Amino acid sequence: MRHVLKFLTRLPLPVLYALGAFAYFVAFHVLRWHRELAARNLCNAFPEKSAAERARILRQSYVNLGQTLAETFWGFGASAGELAQRVTIENSDLIARFVAQKRPVVLLTAHVCNWEWLLPAAGAQFDIPIDAVYKPLRVASLDAFIRETRSRFGGKPIPIQSFLFELMRRAGQSRAYAMVADQTPQRKMDKHWTRFLNQDTAFFTGADKIARFLDAPVVYVAMRRVAKGHYSVRLHVLVEPPHEDDADLQVIERYARRLELEIRESPPDWLWVHNKWKYPKPASDPEEVRRRPAAGSA
Repeated sequence: MRHVLKFLTRLPLPVLYALGAFAYFVAFHVLRWHRELAARNLCNAFPEKSAAERARILRQSYVNLGQTLAETFWGFGASAGELAQRVTIENSDLIARFVAQKRPVVLLTAHVCNWEWLLPAAGAQFDIPIDAVYKPLRVASLDAFIRETRSRFGGKPIPIQSFLFELMRRAGQSRAYAMVADQTPQRKMDKHWTRFLNQDTAFFTGADKIARFLDAPVVYVAMRRVAKGHYSVRLHVLVEPPHEDDADLQVIERYARRLELEIRESPPDWLWVHNKWKYPKPASDPEEVRRRPAAGSA
């Protein structure tokens, strides 16, 4: 498996794009992989759009996913200079300011455009160590390959199980902590419910807790497709210290609003095959009840 993956990283990008186009055709037209799920997600998110508009978004999202797959393999073997030519960070001076202040920073992004290029591109261009939270893969050889390729330019993937320990060990250091934060928490996990794309949606609360623990600014990393294989990244500050004690999950709410704006600007660039809405919001959410002031309280 490892040798096959390394072979793919050495192929020219046009060849990989051809393989990605084949993968799109098989997934979309033959296997119809997750098509029903993605179509339902689009219908719920954009009820104002016509069926034809949603069908175009659906098809293009699979085309984009095939291209992302091709670019991911190419990126695993690309040099720092090659990635910098394809991923332009518009306002990297924002991170330079935090580095100069010797402050940690929390970077939040999502499954938009080519999220796999973000960590190596940022590692090659930011003058700060980047620890990225990730969920280990079940196949050990594949997991080792992913960790090795993602960490070539200073980015360090950290398994989610050991992230808390690593966070405490590095507390006080000037470094960045990166998370792809649009995953859905498990039913029994702590979560924040909000309206997102016309639906009640659960988000992880970890980013808010980490930002408060580190007393760190939180930056949303937005990625925009400029042309095939070329992207532009813009950084948006969501929250800066001092964090307000009475601000209830301010980081998560602002993240959801910024992500929703990004998706609405270019719907095909989000990962619609991801099951973001795995379960409905409970009629009486315990966390919501806990945060609500008691009757008669001041």
